[in-house]
Amino acid sequence: MPKPAVKDASGLYEVERRAYHASRPGFRIAELQISPTQNVPWHSHSNVQDTFYVIEGELRVFMQDPKEDVRLKPGETYSVRAGRPHLVTNAGKTSATFLVLQGIGEYDFVPLV
Repeated sequence: MPKPAVKDASGLYEVERRAYHASRPGFRIAELQISPTQNVPWHSHSNVQDTFYVIEGELRVFMQDPKEDVRLKPGETYSVRAGRPHLVTNAGKTSATFLVLQGIGEYDFVPLV
């Protein structure tokens, strides 16, 4: 059973750097930098789609419903629909920097156990 949804997930996992570039009701753009050993743990969002855009390094996005494993390099994007569980990891040997466009709808972070 999923844990309760939270409106701010910044305390749930560690990243090297986190910045918000745009935020308005129903939409936001976050920039994250993760080390080769860090990840964004399994979670889903009730209403928003995550669109990942890689700036530096390599990302790996694991998804459920259905199971899928996507690798992204700089300049590549991938979208995960609302409600689909996903895990984001660093697929390289150096830090990975990426944008996450989240919308359209109210943001939440629903951790999976």
